[in-house]
Amino acid sequence: MTIVQSAVYEPLTEQKATALAVRLGLFRDGAPLLCREIGDGNLNLVFHIVDQATKQGVIIKQALPYAKVVGESWPLTLKRAVIESNALRTFASYVPQYVPKVYYSDESLAITVMEDLSRLQIARKGLIEGKTYPLLSRHIGEFIAKTAFYTSDFGMNQQEKKKLAQNFVNPELCKITEDLVFTDPFFDHDTNNFEDELRPDVEALWQDDRLHLETAKLKRKFLTEADVLLHGDLHTGSIFASDDETKVIDPEFAFYGPIGFDLGQFFANLLLNALSRSEAERQPLFVHIDSTWRVFTSIFAELWQTESVETYAATPGLLDEVLRQAFIDTVGFAGCEVIRRTIGLAHVADLDGIEQKVERLAAKRHALRLGRRLIVERAELAGTDGFRRLFVETER
Repeated sequence: MTIVQSAVYEPLTEQKATALAVRLGLFRDGAPLLCREIGDGNLNLVFHIVDQATKQGVIIKQALPYAKVVGESWPLTLKRAVIESNALRTFASYVPQYVPKVYYSDESLAITVMEDLSRLQIARKGLIEGKTYPLLSRHIGEFIAKTAFYTSDFGMNQQEKKKLAQNFVNPELCKITEDLVFTDPFFDHDTNNFEDELRPDVEALWQDDRLHLETAKLKRKFLTEADVLLHGDLHTGSIFASDDETKVIDPEFAFYGPIGFDLGQFFANLLLNALSRSEAERQPLFVHIDSTWRVFTSIFAELWQTESVETYAATPGLLDEVLRQAFIDTVGFAGCEVIRRTIGLAHVADLDGIEQKVERLAAKRHALRLGRRLIVERAELAGTDGFRRLFVETER
């Protein structure tokens, strides 16, 4: 991968993105190229460029200096493009099969050129359509286990870890998470966005001292525990999938944080999809939660026992304690994500796409009850079956 610094920043257009692809020699001379801006996220421009004759393509992603969801009144650092390309490169050194190839990066223009994944589908969209992606949980479990272990104090020299962590100091995007996941939804803040009919349910959360205390503990973990290199925003919209392939994208929120955070984000978004389904169609989502945790713990434990560089790794009970705390944190982080995706600034199509208003409101009330109990009862869940139990208990 090439990283360069070039001209002064300016947003790309479809014409300029095509010219860049040609200049980089990514297509044969004279190829009939078609470029479309396909970005539907909150922070970036994304261009899909395809040779119409061979159907081969590339993706050019450019960070914007503001959040698209709000506009230029919410400025953002362009450094996140460098963090994203560095994260993809780091992840690729451990699990190349689960991230797109990066061909080129320009720090000044905040551009990353990467593999075209259009053969796959965004997992959130497929799950909403009722697809199950049978290998999704196995792949995500392995992705998180290996990236977590090899970037931790147990999987790499501690001094080298500290040096690596310096590349992922990401205060601006961490601040977004601190505010939008852990703070704003739990108070009467102007970033919140919810239907008027939900106000009594939301105000009950705002006045819930126990919920505030437990959420504050989780926020403190996010702020202070630099365990592993995290993706930082691992929801089902950041995953491309098919029945036999999985690719994790968009790690611009990458930073060193608590080991359970990515797991919690992923589990929460599976739960959000389950909330949109009928009772008869929910089982695959709970199977994915079970499988992800099982694969994660199995691989993490095997690496701990065979490749750990930490002397204390051989101490009886330490691995069990690390995984026990990781699970508790995973449950709590999942609860925060479920609540914020229901009443916070950035929603999910899983819930907002429910056509009947009565059903949509019922699903969102269910989400709020579920999220609260995941947070306040996180230490009481003995295993992933607890997600099913709380889901059922909070349904009505």
